Amino acid sequence: MRVVVESGTLELKASLWRPEGSGPHPAILFNHGSGRATDTPGGQADQLNRLREPQILGPIFAKHGYVFLYLFRRGAGLSAGQGTAGGDLMEAEAARHGREGRNRIQLQLLAVDEMADAIAGLKFLRGLPGVDSQRLGVVGHSFGGSLSLLLAEREPSLRPAVEFGGAAGSWQSSEALQQRLLEAVRASSVPEFLIHAANDCSIAPALELGKEMQRLGKAHRVKIYPATGARADDGHRFVYLDVPTWEPDVFAFLDEYLKQWASGRTTRIWTPPSSEK
Repeated sequence: MRVVVESGTLELKASLWRPEGSGPHPAILFNHGSGRATDTPGGQADQLNRLREPQILGPIFAKHGYVFLYLFRRGAGLSAGQGTAGGDLMEAEAARHGREGRNRIQLQLLAVDEMADAIAGLKFLRGLPGVDSQRLGVVGHSFGGSLSLLLAEREPSLRPAVEFGGAAGSWQSSEALQQRLLEAVRASSVPEFLIHAANDCSIAPALELGKEMQRLGKAHRVKIYPATGARADDGHRFVYLDVPTWEPDVFAFLDEYLKQWASGRTTRIWTPPSSEK
């Protein structure tokens, strides 16, 4: 079903799925990647993909017993016209000031506007009938993966965070983003699962962030899956293109922290098996 999430003066659109039964159920906020408006280069394809994405993920999460909110943040997908899409702002800044300008506004968006939308999504879920407000998690992809890590730092009441391809396209070119995400995982107490396909734009973010969490004894998991498709873009869209591959691992992780903790059946820290990165 379609719902409206208020973020300041903006009325953001979202797609909502519910599992069977009256609940209360655990709930997931999904943070998509950066978006573009339809009248920008590549924008029409981006918007079409954005509109298809909830239909891929929502039924899977509901099947596993989770309320699932796919929030279209400002300017993206169904929220076109509600502010300017983050991808457009970053590309405009890159045209004016090069990669340094793009990196600068990316960090600003993660800290302010896009963060405000994500917080609004969590507030919506907390007030939704049938949701257990003490059992909330966040899942993100690409820019939304980075946003999810920063949200987990800010919102320690979140149980788990899962990040698909976070910072894969920006890690090598933005030392400031590297440092900011490292700061986030150092400060966060939220269990985190970092995921890439082997042919993503880069797998360094998960490896480096995972290494830091391992050093600090933080609850986490890192997994690099086999390549998906033939291109880096296919690998980057692993979350949408190869659900059956990641589904068992991700829901085992989510269940560990959103279902089993609630019943008092587990207190262990989730760390990677020796066979994984």
